[in-house]
Amino acid sequence: MTENNAMTGGGLNEPIGMRDFADRLPGVIFQFHRDHNGHMHFPYLAGSGTGLSGVDRKDLNQDARHMLDRLDKEDYPRVMAAIERSARWGVPIATKFRLRLSNRRSRWVALRAQPEESPTGVLWHGLMIDITEQMAEEARLRKLSDTDDLTGLANRRRLMKRLDEEIAKCNRHASPLSLMLIDLDHFKRVNDTWGHLQGDQVLTEFATLCHELLRDEDVIGRLGGEEFAVVLPLTPMVASYPLAERLRCAIADYDFGIASGQLTASIGLAEYRLGEPRDALIDRADRSLYAAKNQGRNRVVR
Repeated sequence: MTENNAMTGGGLNEPIGMRDFADRLPGVIFQFHRDHNGHMHFPYLAGSGTGLSGVDRKDLNQDARHMLDRLDKEDYPRVMAAIERSARWGVPIATKFRLRLSNRRSRWVALRAQPEESPTGVLWHGLMIDITEQMAEEARLRKLSDTDDLTGLANRRRLMKRLDEEIAKCNRHASPLSLMLIDLDHFKRVNDTWGHLQGDQVLTEFATLCHELLRDEDVIGRLGGEEFAVVLPLTPMVASYPLAERLRCAIADYDFGIASGQLTASIGLAEYRLGEPRDALIDRADRSLYAAKNQGRNRVVR
């Protein structure tokens, strides 16, 4: 692009001013000032994203609170801390936040700003860009990387991460935690008799059944094939055993679209012992599961 092309609007003979140029940018360039008394305002705002429903740009020129009050309540403390840190140490602000609109929807905004001292306080020169679509795509990809394609349950990666988090909480607060391992009995027979498509349907319905019976705080994931695990936060063995029994009975009684009574589950349980490695907990639950299978399947062993 030539210099002339870059600085024209509708054609080579129609130059535009810098203000008009800035107003066409897909974002907001700004100056943000905080005086020695803590009052904040935007001396300068330009760009196509300056329109905030219900807020006049002139109001922001006088008081930044018209925008700051629109920050999501979870993001507000982080943004204010970033401003304070930048003002105190002279470091740039680099953060993102959700901005509430008048229709109760929110937009994600990325902010970058460079501070400089002024006679009356601190002045930042910066840029804000709407990144809502980018955040939505990142969330979609994150879900794909953490989710089993067939059942929609957590995959092994996500389940192990959550188990690590719950173990850390147990060691910090001495709270109980149980782990449930589930294996669908003779599942190969389901695939061989009714076909893999029916087998996939059984796994999908099994996932739905578990969601209905387990608690909101429980995390169920697919380890692979017909093997599943459930992380049971704040749950000792005395509470996890009846929950596992209720789930086992529900599986045996459920109509999966195959012959009645053809699908059962063996379940192994273990309660976390403070300070033990994650793999030790999994190994104890796995040994309980192995015992359930050896004792005839369709049972819970702790």
